[in-house]
Amino acid sequence: MPSRRTVLAATAGVAATLALSGTAHAHDKKLRSLISRMTLEEKVGQLFVMRVYGHSATAPDQADIDANLKEIGVRTAAELIDRYRVGGIIYFAWAHNTRDPHQIADLSNGIQKASLGLPRGLPVLISTDQEHGIVARVGKPATLFPGAMAIGAGGSRTDARTLGRIAGRELRALGIRQDYAPVADVNVNPANPVIGVRSFGADPAAVSRLVAAEVAGFQGSSVAATAKHFPGHGDTAVDSHYGFPVITHTRAQWDELDAPPFRAAIEAGIDSIMTAHLMVPALDDSGDPATLSRPILTGILREELGYDGVVVTDSLGMEGVRTKYGDDRVPVLALKAGVDQLLNPPNLDVAWNAVLTAVRDGELTEERLDESILRVLRLKAKLGLFGDPYVSHRGVDRTVGVPAHLAAADRVAERTTTLLANEGGLLPLSAEDTPRVLVVGADPASPSGSTGPPTGVLAGALTELGFTATALSTGTAPSAATVARAVAAAGDADAVVVGTYNVSATSSQKTLVAELLATGKPVVAVAVRNPYDVAQLPAVRAYVASYSWTDVELRAAARVIAGAVRPSGRLPVPVQRADDPARVLYPVGHGLTYPA
Repeated sequence: MPSRRTVLAATAGVAATLALSGTAHAHDKKLRSLISRMTLEEKVGQLFVMRVYGHSATAPDQADIDANLKEIGVRTAAELIDRYRVGGIIYFAWAHNTRDPHQIADLSNGIQKASLGLPRGLPVLISTDQEHGIVARVGKPATLFPGAMAIGAGGSRTDARTLGRIAGRELRALGIRQDYAPVADVNVNPANPVIGVRSFGADPAAVSRLVAAEVAGFQGSSVAATAKHFPGHGDTAVDSHYGFPVITHTRAQWDELDAPPFRAAIEAGIDSIMTAHLMVPALDDSGDPATLSRPILTGILREELGYDGVVVTDSLGMEGVRTKYGDDRVPVLALKAGVDQLLNPPNLDVAWNAVLTAVRDGELTEERLDESILRVLRLKAKLGLFGDPYVSHRGVDRTVGVPAHLAAADRVAERTTTLLANEGGLLPLSAEDTPRVLVVGADPASPSGSTGPPTGVLAGALTELGFTATALSTGTAPSAATVARAVAAAGDADAVVVGTYNVSATSSQKTLVAELLATGKPVVAVAVRNPYDVAQLPAVRAYVASYSWTDVELRAAARVIAGAVRPSGRLPVPVQRADDPARVLYPVGHGLTYPA
């Protein structure tokens, strides 16, 4: 890879000075000088953060070359940077960017080398969605923590900060310097299809405390945190990936419910904030999504809340931002609204040329682009990317998935598991009294590069704790034949553990649980995603919430079931009764434990 001397030379001599300070505002004069030497095409490129397929910047697999040619018109990440001079690249597992730690580090180095080798080359800000829980792009052997709602159940700012600190160190070791986390949305709608357990909870004050703590952890590790999704995605029944949500909160409700976590993030010095592709008529009645709303992004975020950091759009490929305008208008309108980074447009060539044309035609000024580029370069300078953007295998091996980090994640998880019901003291189970355990239930696709499947992870963890546990996957919609097979298997067990997943009023998971209960065997249920499942299954005597089906959370749930750990989690959201949603079954703060 290029030497440090080459890097410094490639950035016109400003790197050494910029690298010395975390307060890049002090170096605005030098950054403006850099910007003044950029061509208009280079300036436009700096505003885009783009996906690219492949494990390597220069030699991806043929299938990834084909995908890049089809979607972007280039073969590799290096060609993408050469053609469009993009300021950022986002990693996805499905784009084959995150196979293993050494490969990720090599890809990051290859991207930086490609960019810094160009005339007036600048370091690239590499980003990803590493929320933990059900959304993470870098999987094992990296350390995977419980997700936000689990952290909300633990309620510990120290644990939230630990997550950010350790996760940030590992991302930095891989060359990823901007993380699209934490989620700052306050989840007040149990039917929310896109946020849910990705939120810390339903209490704005509690969410605010945990957002600020996680931001401090990430940014203390020199990784830019990103609070999302402004102005708040917690009260919607529509997924903005596929539709156009409308938030009907009044301005007063927004101030009370949605705004506090973003205010807290700003007070904590958040480096970037991501926009939401949804409409909030009380904040802007034009019918535009927040991503394209100047009253929301400039009027409220910049002027009212006083935020002067980087504003990044949510993915421009999502339906919520494409409903009203074409893919050529969206990036231009986002910049006019006050956005700095344009994330993952469906067609980069269309988007890039639309911005270029808008400047040439006078719809956007070059000075407007310079404002955003300055914010982006300030962030790159703060993160030390001008000084040394490269990473090493040695650094990966010393940092990523090391035993101390994995142990910390296990300890955090133990403090999040929530015991919702325990009639008659059914839990903890005893390996002496109920040695044979059948684990059945939903096995959704394993998130976050976990091992999975959930039934297998639970069974394996219980076996390690002294039980003889067997797994039988029954799925999220078990058929009558599957239910019968589970009931038959229960005949040979002393107790049954059933994993539930997003149980609805009509779900056949309810039939499975009812027939298992009818066997007379002790039945313990684990809500492996939404804790709201417990309302649909009131006959279950013992119910545990893990908030996700990642390995770290399931292993912690198994330790609680076996009594190796006393449960201490508390619900961060209310659970309404299924037969009367106006009444609360379990309030925020509910959670049982075992006698000392």
